[in-house]
Amino acid sequence: MIHVTNSIALDEAELQESFIRASGPGGQNVNKVETAVQLRFDVRNSPSLPDDVKSRLERIAGKRLTNEGVLIITAQRFRTQERNREDAVTRLVELIRQATERPKPRRPTRPTLASKKRRLEAKGRRSEIKKARGKASFD
Repeated sequence: MIHVTNSIALDEAELQESFIRASGPGGQNVNKVETAVQLRFDVRNSPSLPDDVKSRLERIAGKRLTNEGVLIITAQRFRTQERNREDAVTRLVELIRQATERPKPRRPTRPTLASKKRRLEAKGRRSEIKKARGKASFD
């Protein structure tokens, strides 16, 4: 079990890992060894996540989410499979933690009377500057 929060834990069977060749550091092994990890997590069909967290996670995931609702995380920062695997799981857990936080509702505000007056006075000053320019007369 992978603990995300006090109330959410993911079963490791829900994660699918595949290994691919990584770009970047690796020396002579870069073309031979598959060190990058591609982690797949089915968001829509996960029994571990509540519905509101699923919907927020789909919104947060953006282009990492397929049309079927599978979240794909590719980790290739490190030279070993094990560290890349840990990195991918850590990134998944962090995404889910972000999705558990409910967004604070926006309360519409109105401008204060003083700010309205300042705005109108500035507009008036600017208007006077432009009026003073006038038209050039060619006498």
